[in-house]
Amino acid sequence: MSADAASPGPLSPGDAAEAVARLRLTATVRERARALLARARAGDSPHFEVDDAALDPAAAHVAAVTRRRYPDLRIPFHSRWRHFEPGGVARLAWLDSALGAADPAETARARIDLVVISVLLDAGAGARWRFLEPRTGLVLGRSEGLALASLHAFLGGLFSSDPARPARCDPAALAALDAEALGRAFQAGPDNPLLGLEGRAELLRRLGRALAARPDVFGAEGRPGGLFDDLSRGGTGPVAAHDLLGRLLDTLSPIWPAGQRLGGLPLGDCWQLPAARGPGASDGWMPFHKLSQWLAYSLLEPFAWAGVAVDGLQALTGLPEYRNGGLMLDHGVLRLRDAAQAGRVHVPGDPLVVEWRALTVALLDELAPRVLARLGPAAAELPLACVLEGGTWAAGRELAAERRGGLPPLQIDSDGTVF
Repeated sequence: MSADAASPGPLSPGDAAEAVARLRLTATVRERARALLARARAGDSPHFEVDDAALDPAAAHVAAVTRRRYPDLRIPFHSRWRHFEPGGVARLAWLDSALGAADPAETARARIDLVVISVLLDAGAGARWRFLEPRTGLVLGRSEGLALASLHAFLGGLFSSDPARPARCDPAALAALDAEALGRAFQAGPDNPLLGLEGRAELLRRLGRALAARPDVFGAEGRPGGLFDDLSRGGTGPVAAHDLLGRLLDTLSPIWPAGQRLGGLPLGDCWQLPAARGPGASDGWMPFHKLSQWLAYSLLEPFAWAGVAVDGLQALTGLPEYRNGGLMLDHGVLRLRDAAQAGRVHVPGDPLVVEWRALTVALLDELAPRVLARLGPAAAELPLACVLEGGTWAAGRELAAERRGGLPPLQIDSDGTVF
């Protein structure tokens, strides 16, 4: 349901623009998430109870998982690049080899092209789908399998309209992309079903239109890699993390299929919840921008590898998805008031789901310093992006595997652009 339909009267363009700008700030995400957590702690949430005594055991678990995965505490950012690393294979070298003698700026553009495509293709694959990697013989499903499939499709030129430059992405190739071609690249078929093929292809076609519509950001070629030149001023940098996220929200919000709008302006991953109070027309909306923030986290490294510093990482929030949210439920930090809700199927706009995600954001901010304290002085300055990687996402995934064969504690019927 859009706010346009719910509002009591017409919204002026200025009021709509002001509200949308507010809802795109991570400060707004945190402010409203923390207010909802305070409400739940006061016993006023209709859906959840909070057990603060469970935070320390959850932090101890996350710290133990982090030490097991990264004994030296050299923890990378939580990003899509981790999914290109199964088997310890240096797949980034494959991309660099395909680029030949490209200069650092062009290498950065190609890496950005790749990771934008790969993040957008990282929706739930289904339990049966697997990808056989030709170069290594590895067989993988879920996020890692999708990452490798997207990498090989990218290197094979599926997203480029220039046969002489296959390792890139441009609007012409995306406009021509259909589910059949994407299915072939992902080895999908009756015996290897991949969920949502047409939805994935349509999302990439939407991306192509958004890229072509903003040559001021993506350049005359309309490549995602144009972000490098736009934000780093040709590689001179530095770049603020929130500016990176803001550019993604400004340019790519029209591609999300959920369709929330305010005064005709697209909101993306932002949902109506009366308890999410705020000024003006932003009142009653809870923003998250989870996939856009996941993409922002995944773009940090291409900038850094090109020698461009990205500052202000703590401006980005924890990711409100079912691994981090599942960690909170499985550890009992959050408890459902109605246990029967765990057996029902929900949609992203359900108030219970919106509140779960908001409480997850606020609780991740409280959990992170507890985790770092357990990891000791060497970890004291690590940003939230490293706690997530170390970390909360892996611990949530392991608990889900142990308890439910990988399924989250709440079942969400989602198109993949939220969770």
